[in-house]
Amino acid sequence: MNNRKVLLGLTLALILVNGVVIAADFEKGIKAAQAGDFAAANQEWAPLAKQGNIVAQYNLGVMYAHGKGVIEHPKTAIGWYTKAAKQGYAPAQHNLALMHDKGVGTAKDKEVAAHWYIKAAEQGNALSQHNLGVMYEYGQGVTENHKTAFKWYTKAAEQGLADAQSNLGVLYDNGKGVPVNDSTAVKWFLQAAAQGYAQAQYNLGIMYANGNGITEDNTAAVNWYVKAAEQGHAQAQSNLAFMYSKGAGVLRDYVRAYMWFNLSAYNGNKLATENKQLIIKNMTPSQLDSAQQLTNLCLESDYTDC
Repeated sequence: MNNRKVLLGLTLALILVNGVVIAADFEKGIKAAQAGDFAAANQEWAPLAKQGNIVAQYNLGVMYAHGKGVIEHPKTAIGWYTKAAKQGYAPAQHNLALMHDKGVGTAKDKEVAAHWYIKAAEQGNALSQHNLGVMYEYGQGVTENHKTAFKWYTKAAEQGLADAQSNLGVLYDNGKGVPVNDSTAVKWFLQAAAQGYAQAQYNLGIMYANGNGITEDNTAAVNWYVKAAEQGHAQAQSNLAFMYSKGAGVLRDYVRAYMWFNLSAYNGNKLATENKQLIIKNMTPSQLDSAQQLTNLCLESDYTDC
């Protein structure tokens, strides 16, 4: 299967208490933050953070990272995350790793990122476990090792993280770090797809279309392609267009086929650009005009009217 890319983006951290019992001043900060008054929260937490309170340090890191109640300043965020991370606070370790991973507020350094991901992952942080899986799968900041990637993906997947479930399915499908097992790949794709994860929905479409690990079912393939396509997944849009052009799992409809090829091309799929030109040969000028109108309607409605 092609185009199974792992998207590793910054995860917006939330201000957390994380079950730690602390002073009344901290509670005042929480109430202020919940009311949207982050400046007041900062006034309560800053003294505590300077005294070494790890949750206050972490929360200040979040505020400086995202400009909540203070002027956004990634370097200051890193400073507070580092203080909490060195005291063993997993959420701070994860966010600090992300900053180094993406080069936000500091030079990009995958090795330093891996160091902090490991610290957080060993404490059960699912996001760090997933990101470590990515790093080991592609040799980023660590030596490439698919077995280790499999280990970390599994830990995160078992905690319900859709990204990890999808990536774990890919490893089973491709036999990387684990023997090929398409039925197990389908199991993990299904879990991620049920959470709305577009890449897993696309992969499930492929599995149903090809009968890999599950009974071949073009109707089911179309249904999963639709779910991913309506999230703007370019490859799913292209595959859905192909199904419409062939009448596989759905009635043949050149207008719909052109629309989905057109949307896929709009989202950067070069093959779809070529295919939409080929399908024009089977269309009347009126059908082409309808397909263009449907494309515009779909985009304007953010895929709710496709």
